[in-house]
Amino acid sequence: MLPLTSILSHPESAHLEGKSAKGGFPDSFWESYSAFANSDGGTIVLGVEEDGNGNLCVKDGLKDAPKMKETFWKLVNNRQKISHNIVLEKGVYILDADSKQILVVEIPRAERTVRPVYKGTDPRNGTYKRFGTGDHLCTAEEVGAMLRDSSISPLDAVAVEDIDLTALNMETVRGYRQMFKLTNPSHLWNTLDDEIFLRRIRAIGAGKDGQYHPTEAGLLMFGYEYEITRRFPQYFLDYQEDRNIVGVAKWKDRIVSSSGDWSGNVFDFAMKILTKLQSDLKIPFVVKGFQRIDDTPLHRLLREAVTNCLVHADYYGRQGIVVSKNKDGFVFANPGGMRISKSEALSGGVSDPRNATLLKMFSFIRFGERAGSGLNGIVYVWKKVYHTEPEIFVKEEYDRTFLKLPTLGKEPDVEAMAEFYPDEEASDNQEQNDKPSDNQATNIDTVDNQATNIDTSDKTSDNQATNVDTVDNQAVNIGTVDNQEPNIDTVDKINAKQSMLLQYMSTHPTSTAKELSQMLGIGITRLKHFLIPLVNSGLVLANGANKNRTYSLNIDTVDKLDKQ
Repeated sequence: MLPLTSILSHPESAHLEGKSAKGGFPDSFWESYSAFANSDGGTIVLGVEEDGNGNLCVKDGLKDAPKMKETFWKLVNNRQKISHNIVLEKGVYILDADSKQILVVEIPRAERTVRPVYKGTDPRNGTYKRFGTGDHLCTAEEVGAMLRDSSISPLDAVAVEDIDLTALNMETVRGYRQMFKLTNPSHLWNTLDDEIFLRRIRAIGAGKDGQYHPTEAGLLMFGYEYEITRRFPQYFLDYQEDRNIVGVAKWKDRIVSSSGDWSGNVFDFAMKILTKLQSDLKIPFVVKGFQRIDDTPLHRLLREAVTNCLVHADYYGRQGIVVSKNKDGFVFANPGGMRISKSEALSGGVSDPRNATLLKMFSFIRFGERAGSGLNGIVYVWKKVYHTEPEIFVKEEYDRTFLKLPTLGKEPDVEAMAEFYPDEEASDNQEQNDKPSDNQATNIDTVDNQATNIDTSDKTSDNQATNVDTVDNQAVNIGTVDNQEPNIDTVDKINAKQSMLLQYMSTHPTSTAKELSQMLGIGITRLKHFLIPLVNSGLVLANGANKNRTYSLNIDTVDKLDKQ
């Protein structure tokens, strides 16, 4: 029960509506009822008016508040008047104000399975949402979004029967499978052919014609952009870095799904932008041999934020996904409102992704939290490490959800981060802090819960890369070891840059020294310090003469390491 002070002397708002009800029970009540139910809930008060300052006040009150309450209960259970009764008995009560009475009705946020809540019998003409202080009649598009969200079964598992398997970019599939194997080295699915593997992760499914077609999730995850937009006409992915809106809009860096020079799908987008989002996190990784590399809590946090944005998006919605990075922090925006309340999302334990099959695909490679603690963890860690308050909000008028992670130009609190490592990893992290910067801020996220720096989106073959191993006339001189027996013991501990090299070569099987140095952001001479031990150990194969030499991952040796 709300106290009288929470109602009177306050203006109408996104959660408060007042009506005088002088002519009896107002028909406009049901418009506000629908609007609050389809938004974030609110309170309707009968028997109040606005004073000269726009605040609610009691002038005459209700002539017969008990009868008005009785009328409400009769009407709310009339399906000709309103589609659903979602009000609790304790949420309807009479308050006394200066010897006058008012009726208070608390409208909860409706569960998505009963949305849309609408006035009358036609959802197309009676569905409302609350925008600020007004009740907005929803468009057919907004009603359609609510109807899709009301489904109990994940819609993204449905096969798209008018699109065949040629819509999938097999380079993207290959990159995903490499990550799957690194994350799950002993999994039986690693031995399956591509078609059966894609069936197992529900990326493809059988249609009524007896043929296999991409599911909505599979199309989003692995498809070409021009094929994805056949199913999702409003589909658009946008990464913006250091946008300057003075005069003509400019960016330090920008990636859009419609550019045509990469696949444009969700998986490749995540891989591309994670590298860029994490590139300025000047915090060392904690390295635990080849078998496992623990990244920092901030790397995990940004990975979780990207995954959260992608799996909760309504890909039928307008404006697409926008992820931005600037000196003041990060912003993640996706079409579609929150399917649970903000309080439920922040308390953790409740998971209701809009694209459950897509989330499952990400979870196979250790992206995303299935326990419902993702957003809760993001907010908690960010507040501890940056001492700023994250913002999560929905712009109902645009049906978009925003997550803002402000840095305000601050550096992260490294000491505060220590509590988010297991004890033994925290000590290793401190040890890494005392070393030079080679192991700092590397753009790799591998094995246990880590994103990899994989760019599988280009349709051109890796074999078309220029085989030049000289920079400033300096040749890389690494002895050929093509037939050398692997000596795993020569690499006692794989550092972060070496792990980054291994990850890159897992999806770029013929890499030149120039490509590897550019990927690490270091010179050729420095590259040798990391590359030579990998070649000598047999983890990496050096192929060809000096000027035409390329490097590839020795899968046999990696498999042997995985089994140890």
